[in-house]
Amino acid sequence: MTEQPSSSLVASHGPVPSETARDSQAYYDQDEAFALNLERYWIEALALRYWVGGIVALCLLVGLVVTLLTTPQFGATARIEVSQVAANVTDIDPLEAEASVSELQYLNTQYELLRSRFMAGRVIEAGNLLRDEQFLDAFSLEDPEGLDRQSVGGLLLDKIEIQPIAQSSLVDVQFVSPSPEVSARIANLWVNEYIAANYEKRFGTNIEARDFLRNQIEELRANLSRSEQELISYANQNEILILNSASPDGGESSATQTLIAADLEALNAALAQAVTDRIAAESALVSGDVSSDGRDSRLTSELALAEAQLSTMKENFGPDYPLIKQKQSQVESLRASLRAKSTSELESARLRERQLRAQLEQAKSEFLGQQNQGIQYGILRREVETNRALYDALLQRFKELEASGAGQNNIKLIDEATVPDGPISPSLFLNLLLALGIAVLLAAGLVYLRVAMSQTVRDTREVKERFGLPLLGAIPKFRSEERLEELRQRSSQTSEAYRSLRSNVAFLTPKGEPRSILFTSTVPAEGKSFSATALAASFAQLGKRTLLIDADLRNSALAATLGIDTTGRGGLSRLLTAPDSALQDEAIAVSGFGFDYVPSGPRPPNPVDLLATPRLRQLVEQAQETYDQVVIDGAPLLSLADAVETARAAEGVIFVIESDRVKAKAIESAIERLKQSGAIVFGVLLTKLDERTAGYGYGYGYGYGYGYGKEAAPEKPDGRAAAIDV
Repeated sequence: MTEQPSSSLVASHGPVPSETARDSQAYYDQDEAFALNLERYWIEALALRYWVGGIVALCLLVGLVVTLLTTPQFGATARIEVSQVAANVTDIDPLEAEASVSELQYLNTQYELLRSRFMAGRVIEAGNLLRDEQFLDAFSLEDPEGLDRQSVGGLLLDKIEIQPIAQSSLVDVQFVSPSPEVSARIANLWVNEYIAANYEKRFGTNIEARDFLRNQIEELRANLSRSEQELISYANQNEILILNSASPDGGESSATQTLIAADLEALNAALAQAVTDRIAAESALVSGDVSSDGRDSRLTSELALAEAQLSTMKENFGPDYPLIKQKQSQVESLRASLRAKSTSELESARLRERQLRAQLEQAKSEFLGQQNQGIQYGILRREVETNRALYDALLQRFKELEASGAGQNNIKLIDEATVPDGPISPSLFLNLLLALGIAVLLAAGLVYLRVAMSQTVRDTREVKERFGLPLLGAIPKFRSEERLEELRQRSSQTSEAYRSLRSNVAFLTPKGEPRSILFTSTVPAEGKSFSATALAASFAQLGKRTLLIDADLRNSALAATLGIDTTGRGGLSRLLTAPDSALQDEAIAVSGFGFDYVPSGPRPPNPVDLLATPRLRQLVEQAQETYDQVVIDGAPLLSLADAVETARAAEGVIFVIESDRVKAKAIESAIERLKQSGAIVFGVLLTKLDERTAGYGYGYGYGYGYGYGKEAAPEKPDGRAAAIDV
């Protein structure tokens, strides 16, 4: 028969990997890549399930042991409020100006200050931690003499945790140690020292200034007291009495005077008034107008009344009326009384004037005597005033500093740390969860390494990915003892699997099934011989005349497996060496399967040379004249050329790969040898799939469960199931 062109073997709907088919599937392959990888990892995880379980159990055990052996740690938490610095509400500016910063910057600064070495040093000093036995015992510090502030400070910073509360100005300060009492004490020390340090930072300058002014005020108070005492003692010794006069506006005047000076002033005023009274009395007496001086209001009133009555009587009765004379006498009497009284008052005024003048002269003499004493008194008084002015000024400034620096601290203690009831670590739940996470990572790494280092084919989808060939069928693993019996039963798993292969083969060429198909594999016992038998039987079940040729001239056991006695038959070896031999003479009808079988015959000394002759192609062409389908069971490729030479006589090759056995590179090398020889590789048949590790669904709308409830295939000593090849 003439060889068909390769284009005739490519069907648009078939599984042959043409360039057009590859391009059309490129996008699909990209979309499926991630899912395929996940499935491969899942398959490997199932295969390594005992290892994965062991890793998980070991990690959980380690987590439990670590939890039990770890020293319990107790955490005590104190809460503070860190507020932005408030504006100064007084009119007095503090000595130290406040910097204007954003709230976020300010809070971050405070967080860093809380976890600074400066704070650790303050806490060490405040709590005397270098000598605190409870603290040293809690951290097992057995040599207090060898400790220094730096090492203890580093220990404190390792154990302190600053935890700002989101969306607030609250901060939790937590200290963790093996002792609950130490944790609570250190946490409270930390926040208290931080609050004190912040207060000192804000108002430290004012505090120093107030301390200085307080000392100065105490000194001035003593000086003022001493100078006042000296002034009072001097005044008492010299009988100097100080009088304070009121100012015109009602306030207290600063002007002072002695008692003698006050008396002198009063006597001078009284003398002036006496002189005035004397002059007035003399004037009234000289002028004779005694009724107008107003010193005796009763006599003056009576005189005025009598004069008025006298005038009235004169007008009414005339001057000779007797009563007028009587009234005239009364008026004269009253005037005489007033004149006498004025004279008496004048004498009294003169006497008073003389007396006051004498007293004034005496007071003047005493005042002049105190002038020399007043000089020293003035010196002492000015010293008192100077000391008082200085004292008042410093006292006023002290009060101003208190007003500017007495504001509340912007950092407040909200909650003190209390002694914790239980440890915060180790947590059995968290440690087991962490151990489980580590176990998952280790198991995932193991699975990844297994996938990355895998050299065999375990998944149906790897065929397309690794070799670029379509998958024509996938045959599950089954018991080799029952394979022929299952093949005879059309409802068996084996028959169903190979019927799927036959259906896919029907689309390999535009005209349907290829007339001649070669089965080969990389190494022996991959299931190629049984697969060739099963496909031949499947074709025969369709009523097609099928011929199965055993072309493995080196090591074939197909005849013994089929239970056929080939004694006395030359088989394929005779057909190749004897050109006059007939194919019908060597063909044997296989009962129960419905196809004819040509055995390999005696093993020739030169199998490759026989297969390389044109005789094999002639035999295949001759068989196609009689049979509808010719199935050839070839030798494995391995390092031999038998299958390469046999492929020249067939329309194409179905390459058989046993799942999880042969290295992928060896398979690629074998397929490449076939392609380089010009053979057409229709696709791959994947055999002996284990559903526990393959997870296969074959991609043709049909999936096969494992075993159909039958017993699993027996395993070889190396862990693989028994081979089903013959």
